[in-house]
Amino acid sequence: MANILVVEDDEVFSQLLTMHLEDIGHSAKAALSLDQARNLLARSTPDIILLDQQLPDGYGLDLLKEIKSEPEAPPVIMVTGVSDNALVIEAMKAGAYDFVRKPMDELELDTTLNNALRSHRLSRKVKAIHMSVDEKVDMNQIVGKSPGITRLLKTIGSVAGSQASVLITGESGTGKEVVARAIHHHSERKGLFLAVNCSAIVENLLESELFGHEKGSFTGADRRKPGKFELAAEGTLFLDELGELPLNLQAKLLRVLQEGTYERVGGTETLHTSARIIAATNRNLEAMVKDGKFREDLYYRLNVVNIILPPLRERMEDLPLLTEHLLQKINQRLHTRVKNISESAWALMQSYNWPGNVRELENILTRAAVLCRDDTITPDLLGLDNASPSPAPGKDGQAEQETELISLDELEKRHVRNILEHTRWHKGKTCEILGISRPALERRIKKYGFDDS
Repeated sequence: MANILVVEDDEVFSQLLTMHLEDIGHSAKAALSLDQARNLLARSTPDIILLDQQLPDGYGLDLLKEIKSEPEAPPVIMVTGVSDNALVIEAMKAGAYDFVRKPMDELELDTTLNNALRSHRLSRKVKAIHMSVDEKVDMNQIVGKSPGITRLLKTIGSVAGSQASVLITGESGTGKEVVARAIHHHSERKGLFLAVNCSAIVENLLESELFGHEKGSFTGADRRKPGKFELAAEGTLFLDELGELPLNLQAKLLRVLQEGTYERVGGTETLHTSARIIAATNRNLEAMVKDGKFREDLYYRLNVVNIILPPLRERMEDLPLLTEHLLQKINQRLHTRVKNISESAWALMQSYNWPGNVRELENILTRAAVLCRDDTITPDLLGLDNASPSPAPGKDGQAEQETELISLDELEKRHVRNILEHTRWHKGKTCEILGISRPALERRIKKYGFDDS
């Protein structure tokens, strides 16, 4: 049994949460504001704290920072309905044990509580990483609310302030550089973020690109050139497509990781660097190690923290948010005015496997926006020939022609209603098909005014 403090301004939700905690054997107290929470914390320290973000007299993140500034601080789990991906990172940086979104799954909450209590009792605390008050980072590029993206945001927040090397793996187009930039921007590093694509530069020039060269070191070297390690200085060097790095350069990179030193091509002066290395690849480095194509010692040096990015097909619930975000970005960049996607075009996108992931989605939407003559994308503009969605039946049972143009919100409404009708209002099966929790389904039923009688 644990003593748990619930800081939540919604009285109904607070009562339900404390009742649930007591039902599973814990002792729970509730605070409806930051002031009440501070008063309770002044009297006694709970074993764990469940903390909302938006409270009547301030923000939960501020209280989180106060709590984690104290020695032997209890674990804090943020439980909030705020739709802000940057908040997840900020909360994890500030020392939150975990971040649970509303509406939440009780099993997920119970598991998180047990893990937090076990961790606290073994004194394995999450390190608090304080943000600079002047830091302003646009995290709009990391889009999604799926479990995979939420886990990713937590990891970014946890590793941003450390010095550990990070290896980002995943299929092409999943956004590895976006994640690397997020880690850098949320760190306390004062230097630049520099990226090198190891597959885009020929081998004899790649060494110079990384380490620099001295004048006269090779044909065409008419002056000294600093390399990316030198330019990155106190910042971050992102090595993309790491699996393409030649073996001789792997040895030099290993030396940088081990000793923080290197020489320019054709030089004898030993230079030092404190740049943090974040690497990324879509290749199987473990298999390359076995085949002798990648150094095992370098692999373990780089793979201190491994972040695996999920492919788009495994987080299709994020497709509406990604599509909306990318269209806004495309409209701003190209001065187009696409706002809608036709129902049949949307069905085509949902049935597609997206082998190129988010990059392919952006390319296809960009092409469609350029070719679009009004404000709505239709199937012919997508060019997804290998997708074969079932046609929407018309009144006579035949495929209905492209006549109706609707918003993404209306598409969701119709999709949820269709699944409910398909399962004959079996909510458990409906949740399984939609990939959402029971409370999330109930919220949509209420939002769209469906009659479940």
